[in-house]
Amino acid sequence: MRPGLPLESLGPLVWWLLLLGVLSWIALLMGANVSRHRRYQRQAQRILDRLPQLAGDGQRLTYLRKINPYVFEELLLTAFARQGYRIQRNRHYSGDGGLDGQVWIDGQRYLIQAKRYARAITPTHVAEFGALVRREGCRGLFVHTGRTGTKSRAALASFPEIELLSGQRLLALLIKDIP
Repeated sequence: MRPGLPLESLGPLVWWLLLLGVLSWIALLMGANVSRHRRYQRQAQRILDRLPQLAGDGQRLTYLRKINPYVFEELLLTAFARQGYRIQRNRHYSGDGGLDGQVWIDGQRYLIQAKRYARAITPTHVAEFGALVRREGCRGLFVHTGRTGTKSRAALASFPEIELLSGQRLLALLIKDIP
């Protein structure tokens, strides 16, 4: 193409090839995203199978704190699905607006916020999730592997529609029969 040549002068074949190239690139990106989701779901399955073999709750929580945060999200959703609950996974892991998935328990919709922390959760995260749950008009599960400090407990008290799932309650979800 010579400088100054108008785009209209490109032939239809060139436009089709350009469109085909763009669509191929989009399909490649979407395929990579689907592959990553499947890989994380397989990792979550393996972790759920391995957790009962670990020697005690402390070791189990330490192990959970070290896994990939996206695998932790998949772990929770997979655990709910294994127990027969209807779940909805997100299409993307990042940019999800604080929503890591959804589960329906006894006909009630719950939004899930998953935080794989070694330290204490932040009251800001609790408040942001609480605002999302209220906007959606449903209930919420704030699930984490860290500690729940005084300020975060106060933030949770402001949102009675949010249930905290951590420690023993988290392990009970992930492992049906803890030895």
